[in-house]
Amino acid sequence: MKRSSITLAAAVAAGAFLALSAPLAASAHVSVEPASTAAGSYTVLTFSNAHGCDGSPTTGITIDIPEGIDSVSPTINPGWTAAKVMDGDRVGQVTYTAETPLEDGYRTTFALSLQLPADAEGETLAFPVLQSCEIGETSWSEATVEGEEEPAHPAPVITVTEASADEHGHSDATAASTDDHADTATTETTAAGSASSTSGDVLARVLGIGGLAVGAVGIVLAVTARRKTQA
Repeated sequence: MKRSSITLAAAVAAGAFLALSAPLAASAHVSVEPASTAAGSYTVLTFSNAHGCDGSPTTGITIDIPEGIDSVSPTINPGWTAAKVMDGDRVGQVTYTAETPLEDGYRTTFALSLQLPADAEGETLAFPVLQSCEIGETSWSEATVEGEEEPAHPAPVITVTEASADEHGHSDATAASTDDHADTATTETTAAGSASSTSGDVLARVLGIGGLAVGAVGIVLAVTARRKTQA
């Protein structure tokens, strides 16, 4: 095989690798949306997962609930059973168990309706997730430190922003049970939740486009080099 042909093949392979590996790496984490929500507000947090444990199908997801969040209403997923694990008078964890293991490479989401603490403005709340698989498990619980390299298994986090007047008013006027409010919040936030894509999906698309662009440049350079060699 001529040198120019080898160079062209290598460029094509490199471009394909970058285009494919970038979105895979970006979607490897368990993510949560929205990334930020006002203190004291009722919201629906959606956790997404698109991979197994080193390729092994997922059988269960356990989400830890931070202190200060007293009540949670899990959304029922078809094919999964949901359960609340109490920690005294509050919900400490929510567990989802798959009726049929979720194969690696297939995406699903888990939505929790809850109220954020009113006194948590400016804080970052972590929701550690334990992913159980047919073989092994992955603990998404490592803290992400600003300015440092992201850990291998970061915990999903949200930033609590300043409460608005409407959100304070809604909280002060609360007279019904927390579950009733959680149901109302689910209805109010469904449109907003469905309109936004997960951060992992957006990043995957951006990195995927970048990988394709790099691959295309490599191909152009290889073709140019081949023409020069033939000339």
